[in-house]
Order: sequence, then structure tokens, then C-alpha cells
Amino acid sequence: MMMLTSDWLQQLPLPKITAITPVAGGDINQAYQLITVEGPVFLLVQPHTSAQFYHHEVAGLQALGQAVNVPDVLATGEIEGDAYLVLEFLETGHGSQYDLGQAVARVHRVTAPRFGFDTDNLVGKLPKHNQWQSDWTTFYLQQRLDPLVRRAQEQHLWTPQRQAAYDQVRQRIITENHGRFIQPALLHGDLWSGNYLFTQDGTPTLIDPDVLYGDREFDLAMTTIFGGFTSDFYRGYQDSYPLTPGYADRLPHYQLYYLLAHLNLFGETYGDAVDNVLARG
Repeated sequence: MMMLTSDWLQQLPLPKITAITPVAGGDINQAYQLITVEGPVFLLVQPHTSAQFYHHEVAGLQALGQAVNVPDVLATGEIEGDAYLVLEFLETGHGSQYDLGQAVARVHRVTAPRFGFDTDNLVGKLPKHNQWQSDWTTFYLQQRLDPLVRRAQEQHLWTPQRQAAYDQVRQRIITENHGRFIQPALLHGDLWSGNYLFTQDGTPTLIDPDVLYGDREFDLAMTTIFGGFTSDFYRGYQDSYPLTPGYADRLPHYQLYYLLAHLNLFGETYGDAVDNVLARG
């Protein structure tokens, strides 16, 4: 983790900083809690990167903020060749999974005419292009699944058996989505348990988005892979925005994306999980 010098910190558009503490910020950003004379803030830094680095995250927080609580963006820019993002520091508490489900449903009721987003997410090891498409199946296959398969091939993580199974799954996705009405819904895009919190008054809050407009079932698929969402979450969601028939049957095709991403990032640790989904056809 880079050392933030006093000269660097003084260039932030913030009140006087009295303390700085490194915090866990994931595998992409360096993260800090700053204490200013007006209170704490949350600082993300990406060394040796232009301010453009945080453009997609800022756009995502602004989009989600139409429907759900998110941390306020206080400042973003570049200092001495390092990109930074300053966010509201949220004190966490406990809240209701039912309320969280209803909050996610509110997000999904924000819609667009097409699928995609105005900005791409080019940070990290798996860049994602969000070029607008009028057809969800085209977007999902060509801008999400196919690029991960190509990357797995390049990393020698893809076998002829996996390709044959993927070809079948790919065709089934085309067949199942043909004629199905899919509303372009605002999605968080990386909805696992590490990307939500409850504030001290119990307000559900979404953080660290990777937004796009897509099939809302795609967002919910992520919630089913790693845990952290209880039956109350799904009850709250369904009470607010009921899912369409066949949702459970389509879920594995969306789980596949996240499992392929983890196969690319972490190798054969996720190979069996990918194979199990592919085997379901």
C-alpha cells in the first residue's frame, strides 16, 4: 500500500485531515478512513492511474441513488498521477433483510430503453464493455459470457468438453429468451454480501456497484452463489416486484457468468462449479 504523504493529502478538496487509517478495500483499490475536522470520510486510491478510473463507479452510484441509499460522492480526481475517490463514511448497524429485498426491487424498477450503460467498467482484471444493445440475449452472450470464455481459453482453463457444453448452454439461452419480454432494469451488477450494508438506523445501502441495465434475474443470480441473503430478502423482493415464471430454471445461466469470472480470476478452484452449471444445460 502506498504511503500517502502530507503533501498528497493536503491536495484533497477536504477540510483539515487529523488522522488516516488504512482499511480493507478489496483487491483493486487502496482504501483509507480519513478523519477531518468536520468528521470522517472514506478515501479510495488507485496509484499511477488517471481520474477516469473511478468514472464508472461514480456513474453507478449516481444511478443507484435514484432508488436506494448509497454513499455520497464527495470528490474525485487525480493527485500526482494517482486517481482518488472520496465517499461519505457510513457508520454501520443492523437492518432487515426484508427491507434490503425491497430496496433492490426499487432499483430494478428503474428502467432504460436498451441494455447496457453509458460507461464501461475497464478496471480490474476482467474489463466489461457496456455498449448499448436493443436485445438482452445479444448483450449477455457477446458482452458478458463470450469474453470470459475467450479469456479462459487464453489462460488454458478451457477444455473441448467445456466448449461443447457451453455451446449447448449458449443455444438454450437463445431459445429460452426468444419471445420473452425482458425489461432493461437498473442492476447493481456485483450484488454479493460484501456490497451491501445497513446504516446505524437500519437503512439498506448498496456500495461498490458495477452497474448496467439488464435482466433483473442477472442481479439476483449473484445473491444465490456465496450466501449472505436470507429467505426474508427474497420475500421482500417478491412482495415488491414479483419474479416471472421460470425464474428458477434460468438462474443457472446467470450464475454461470459469475462462476466463469471466478474461474478466470482464481483458476480451477471454481472449475467444478462451472462444470456443474454447464452440465445442467
